[in-house]
Amino acid sequence: MKRYYSRREPNWTSWCRYRHHQVLPGIEQWLRDRGSLTARLKSASRGDFRVNVLRQEWACPLDSERRLLGMRRGGIAILREVELLCGGVPWVFARTLIPVRSLQGPARRLALLGERPLGEVLFADPSMRRGITQMARLLPRHALFAAATVHLQQVEEIWGRRTLFHLAGKPLLVNEIFLPDIPTSQS
Repeated sequence: MKRYYSRREPNWTSWCRYRHHQVLPGIEQWLRDRGSLTARLKSASRGDFRVNVLRQEWACPLDSERRLLGMRRGGIAILREVELLCGGVPWVFARTLIPVRSLQGPARRLALLGERPLGEVLFADPSMRRGITQMARLLPRHALFAAATVHLQQVEEIWGRRTLFHLAGKPLLVNEIFLPDIPTSQS
């Protein structure tokens, strides 16, 4: 698998900073949805859904991820990158960062998800709180673009969102990058 080395990041910002016409047609509904993406993908694919784990390892977050998580420079987190496949086709690239301090108590199970969707765990836990959500347009110069599109060809831009969740009061960051094959009609 091709690794990416760029540390360049897109301009993550709140939804109100984007104008409707800037967002690719049909992607807005995915970016703004506040429910479980896992549940929505399962519904849109009529249950033909699975998680393909690309990697899970200890790593240093990107600078903006580290700041959002309240981590010190040089701090490490579990980095989990997966493709969410519907009908065998990747619709979403997801990158989750779980700081060491968040892997205490019941949240320890997050390190052992395997091919289980993170969304199932988060949205089933009554202690889960959804924090800030930011959107971004990702371009080829961005690290997350390279990671998300490593198996795709001829992609000029993609859109994503990232959400800071708290599970039992502990932070984790979930980046969801919407790939070109995701349906853009109402689902």
